[in-house]
Amino acid sequence: MGFGSFLKKVGAEIKEAGEKLENMFTEEKHSHTHFGHGCHEDDSHAEYSENRYCSFAPQSSGHAKWYVDGASYFWAVSMAIEEAKDFIYILDWWLTPELYLRRPPAQNERYRLDKMLLAAAERGVQVRIIVYKEVEKALTLNSMHTRRSLEALHPNIRVFRHPDHYPSGGDAMSALQSLKDLSFKGFNLAKASRDAVEALYGVHDDVVLFWAHHEKLCLIDGKVAFMGGLDICFGRWDTNTHPIADAHPGNLNDIVFPGQDYNNARIYDFENVAQWENNKLDRTKSSRMGWADISISLSGPILDSLWIHFGQRWNYIFKDKYEKKNEGKYQAIILPEAHGPVHLDDGEHLFGGLHQHFKKRIHHLMGDEEEEHHHHPPPLSPGAGAHIQLTRSASPWSHGMKTEHSIATAYMDAIANAKHYVYIENQFFITATSEGDEQKPVSNKIGRAIVDRIIRAHENRENFHVFVLMPAVPAFAGDLKSEGALGTRAIMEFQYNSISRGGHSIIQTLKASGIDDPSRYIAFYNLRNYDRINTSATMARVEGKSGVSYEAARRNYDNQYQANQDYKPNSDPYYSQQDPNNQYNRYQEAAARHSDQTWDSVAAAYMDSGPNLHSLPWNGTPESELDAYVSEQLYIHSKVLIADDQLVICGSANLNDRSQLGDHDSEIAVIIEDPTPVKTFMGGQRYTASAFAASLRRQLFRKHLGLLPHQAPNAFDRNWTPVTKDGNQYDWGSPADILVQDPLDARFLSLWTSTAKKNTEIFSRAFHPVPNDKVRTWEDYDNFFSKYFVVPGEDPKKAEEAYRAGKVDYGHVVRSEFPGGVRELKDWLNGVRGNLVDMPLDFLVDVDDIAKEGTLTLNSITQELYT
Repeated sequence: MGFGSFLKKVGAEIKEAGEKLENMFTEEKHSHTHFGHGCHEDDSHAEYSENRYCSFAPQSSGHAKWYVDGASYFWAVSMAIEEAKDFIYILDWWLTPELYLRRPPAQNERYRLDKMLLAAAERGVQVRIIVYKEVEKALTLNSMHTRRSLEALHPNIRVFRHPDHYPSGGDAMSALQSLKDLSFKGFNLAKASRDAVEALYGVHDDVVLFWAHHEKLCLIDGKVAFMGGLDICFGRWDTNTHPIADAHPGNLNDIVFPGQDYNNARIYDFENVAQWENNKLDRTKSSRMGWADISISLSGPILDSLWIHFGQRWNYIFKDKYEKKNEGKYQAIILPEAHGPVHLDDGEHLFGGLHQHFKKRIHHLMGDEEEEHHHHPPPLSPGAGAHIQLTRSASPWSHGMKTEHSIATAYMDAIANAKHYVYIENQFFITATSEGDEQKPVSNKIGRAIVDRIIRAHENRENFHVFVLMPAVPAFAGDLKSEGALGTRAIMEFQYNSISRGGHSIIQTLKASGIDDPSRYIAFYNLRNYDRINTSATMARVEGKSGVSYEAARRNYDNQYQANQDYKPNSDPYYSQQDPNNQYNRYQEAAARHSDQTWDSVAAAYMDSGPNLHSLPWNGTPESELDAYVSEQLYIHSKVLIADDQLVICGSANLNDRSQLGDHDSEIAVIIEDPTPVKTFMGGQRYTASAFAASLRRQLFRKHLGLLPHQAPNAFDRNWTPVTKDGNQYDWGSPADILVQDPLDARFLSLWTSTAKKNTEIFSRAFHPVPNDKVRTWEDYDNFFSKYFVVPGEDPKKAEEAYRAGKVDYGHVVRSEFPGGVRELKDWLNGVRGNLVDMPLDFLVDVDDIAKEGTLTLNSITQELYT
């Protein structure tokens, strides 16, 4: 359909919504962020006022299992899909049909998602999927490709896209016309006018559809569910080691991240994801970006609440959009009659019994009070279930019912009632501390809850700490000084104003309250890692013998494993491998005649018992090896809060207004309180922790500190299965476990802070990453970063001049820092342990407004989009 036809079609649906839209943005947002105002006092929550957090779902129970990063999670999902008998329900922000759930792809062809769903549909399984329908000029998800490619496979597979973005407002037609000739790259959301943004996103019942369906949920047969931070899409699969190099000159079949799944959006974002060949990232020159995430699987009565949530969403969209659009093609879903009850295996059915249940289990577990705590781990798969409750952010536009923000309520309650520590690992950190609207447009008051809890700890002289881990750079953007990074800088400014700047931040508020050193109580961290791209001499020799460049052969490989548009059910994926002119075949035949001892990734070096970099072979010159080292931020995408080693909140919700207010993005999260006791210490004192919360927190701390062993892409163990197969396997009492068992112990805190400091120093010298505390002004930025790197998207002629001047590609080693060459570099990098680094709170601190470009600043609407 041409653009003119589109205008004609939507023109008939445009309403006089201007005044209503203006009122929507000026009226006070409703969120459980007003202290002293409980949800039960608000008529909008009357229906669920008896439920904790005023959630639509009452407290329930079940079994829970955690997965740190995507390799184990997606393997478990693949096992459950393979065994599905009745239905598979999936709710995702983005879903990639071509994603491999097991790696490497050459050994796991049948575990590509579309093939697994086809096999399930052919068994009679009903597959129902809901994905966010994106604004195409703002995002590259291509939900239309998701729907078309999957529905074409089998009639048992049905896909909904929501919401529709119809133009709005009196000036919508002219605003749309102004967008007519813009490609995706030509559209800059941060610079768009109010009318253009409103026209682009459209309205539904007078609400501008800026917001997204952001849940991540896979529910299978009503027996097992998967949820958390991971969408089933490109860029999410990763191991605990987080390798960021994936060049395999000795054997292309060792590729782990095929096609666009090898992604670094700080260099190139996903583009035209239906076409594998549009991956412009050259893996012989650039690293991928590692992906840190946390998800869970659940079983038991809690699944009824998840089933009801999915069914409500499906039926709402069905009636709103699909009932008449394709009559007879889609049907409504039958929901469970009620939420599942609380049920523990020993017969306790009420949450009031949790304390007695916990006491009985700890009495049985502890025995002799004089025994060492860490010698009594809980059973691998505890008999009793955990207390679990589903919360959500939902509203009229997303769910067809009154606004609910029970996730925000749960976050604030967990923080307020924490006795020892709060650990937050989240993709964003945008929140307010002020009682009024001084931090407008930011509205959620999770920051206020943190401030109040720390002040109380200070006044009562309590040993209390808040750990916050978040990405160094949100929303990606390679060169933060570039025109295209205005939106990224806006998010960063909102985050710095939440943390340490702007007059009402957490740290400033604590200092104003008489706490001279807030770092005693709260600290912020990022993650970063390094690797070495295997561009050894083997690659050049094989290229010469075969007459095929590595990248050409790799693209031919991708064409066989990722070419989705030509995918036919039951077709031979190796259809072209017997062709002697096939570039993949020619390269592979030549590679088989050359021995390559060079490691394809050296990420194992910063893990527990990892190799010394000097011991790892390199087939080539010292200069080429130095240039092969790369670094990138490890992107934190988790959405988790852990308190006191007893409570876990895990789901899809970020710590910002978009996720927390309820009437913005739609989200889900569960609160898990596992009564299985673990004898341990807290602040040097004997303490009883929860097995689920304690093991998850310790696993994360060990990974960040480099106290976990290297994890291979196919390192299957009992932690890679659904909760219906095994509980979490954790090595209680091991030397590494003992190091992290007490998060408030002075020795642990010294290990934590010294590791972060040392890693920060090492990365800062070797790779000059930004953000960085050495960069306080834009002049500092030029001298520390721009001076050394060819930035992504640089004009080719300028890039050539820069290379001749000694600049290197973004993410590579700054050569002048190591006059001793690669040996000195290896000495330096050998000091990295794990991936924990300090968050640079002084980055651009002397710049008045980092979210400003000339006279351009964000308007009120685009501000809300970024919070």
